[in-house]
Amino acid sequence: MKQLISSLKGDKVIWTFVALLGLFSFMPVFSASSNLAYIGHGTGNTLGYLVKHFAHIFIGFLIIYGIHKVPYQYFRTIARYMLPVVWLLLLYTLAKGTVIAGANASRWIQVPFIGITFQTSTLAFIVLMIFVARYLSITRESPVAFKASLIELWAPVFITLGLILPANFSTAALMFTMVLMLVYVGMYPLKYIGMIIGLGLAAIAVFVLLSHAMPNVKLFTRVKTWESRIENYLQHKPGEDDYQISKAKTAIATGGLYGLGPGKSVQKNFLPQSSSDFIYAIIVEEYGLVGGLGVLALYILLFIRFIIAAQKANTKFGQLVVVGLGFPIIFQALTNMAVAVDMLPVTGQPLPLISSGGSSIWMTCIALGIIIGVTKKEEEIAEEQAEKERREEALRRMIDAQIAREEAAEAALLAEENYSIIDQSKSNLEL
Repeated sequence: MKQLISSLKGDKVIWTFVALLGLFSFMPVFSASSNLAYIGHGTGNTLGYLVKHFAHIFIGFLIIYGIHKVPYQYFRTIARYMLPVVWLLLLYTLAKGTVIAGANASRWIQVPFIGITFQTSTLAFIVLMIFVARYLSITRESPVAFKASLIELWAPVFITLGLILPANFSTAALMFTMVLMLVYVGMYPLKYIGMIIGLGLAAIAVFVLLSHAMPNVKLFTRVKTWESRIENYLQHKPGEDDYQISKAKTAIATGGLYGLGPGKSVQKNFLPQSSSDFIYAIIVEEYGLVGGLGVLALYILLFIRFIIAAQKANTKFGQLVVVGLGFPIIFQALTNMAVAVDMLPVTGQPLPLISSGGSSIWMTCIALGIIIGVTKKEEEIAEEQAEKERREEALRRMIDAQIAREEAAEAALLAEENYSIIDQSKSNLEL
C-alpha cells in the first residue's frame, strides 16, 4: 500500500478529497438504486448496481492514474485536433442518439462491441475548455483583436455549444458560463466578453423563435420542455418535474440533523432519479444535515485546492487548465445540490464522483487526471531543483575536500622540505 501511495504523484490533498468522495458514493448509490432494482418487475436486488458502480469508480481511478502520468502540455496539441472529432461525435449523437431511462434520445451514443453508453457532451466539455485555455495562453502577451478572436476562439466555441444545445440546454448553458469564466480569468477584454454574452443570448433567442416557427422539427423538440420548466419554476406552477422536486424536498425535510441512517431512505422508492440527479436529497435524508454539509464541505475544500494548484502552476496554460477543468466540477456539484433543494429548475446535472453513471464519472476523472498532472509537474520541478541543489552541495563539498587534501599535502611537503633544510644545516655545523 505504501508503494502504491508513493507512486501517486501530484497534489496529495486533491488525491485525498477525490478518494473520499469516491468512497462515500458507495453507500448512497447502493441505497438509492433500490427503485431501479424493482423497475420492470426486477428482483429488488441492488448488489448488481453496487458492483457496477464499483467498476465505474475503479476504472475512473485507473483513468486518473494513467492520465496524471502524461505531461499536461501534450493536451495543448491534443485538444486542437480532438475538437473536430468531438463535432463529428456530437453530430452523430444528434442523429443516432440512444434512449436512457426515457431521456432525450440525442444525448448518448452506444459504443460498439463494448455495450456501454457514452454522453458525448461530457467529452466535448473537457476538450473545449482545454482548447480555450490553449488559445488564452498563446495570446496572453499580445493585444487581443476581437475580429480575429471571433474566428480563432468563439467560432469553435459556438459550434460546439450549438451541437449540444438542441439536446441538452443545461449542459450547453453550463459550458458557456464556464467558458466566460475562463476567458475572464485569462484576461480576455471585459468589453469583448459583454459582446459575446450578447451574441450568445441572441443565438438562443433565434433558436427559440425557430422552434416556434417549426415545432415539428426534431431539432427543436426540447424547447417546450425548457420553457415549461423555467415557467413552472418562476411561477411556482406544478409541472412534470414538480413530483421529483416535491419528493426531494420531503427527503431533505425528513433527514433532520442526523438523518434516518444509511440505507433507511423512504423517498428513494419514489424518486425516479434517486441514484443520479437527486442523489443529494437521498444523502441528506439518510445522513441528515450533517452529512449534506459534509459533502458540500468536501467540494468546497476541493475548490480551494484547485485555486492553490492554479496559483502554483508554473505556466499560464497550466493555470488556465486547472481553472477550466476544476471549477466546472465544483459548479456542477453546486448546481446538483441547488436543484435538490429547489433553488434552481431541474437541469439533469449529476453530482460529480457520487452519482451513478459511467461516462460522467470517467470524464470527471479525465479532468482530475489532467489537473493532478499539472500539480505533478510542479512537484517534479521542486524535486529536480532539490536534487540539483543536493548535487551541487555534494560537488562543493567534494571540491572543498579535495582542496583541503591538496593544501594538506602541500603543507606536508613544505614541512618535509623545511625539515630537510634544518637537517642539512645541522650537518654543516657539525662538520
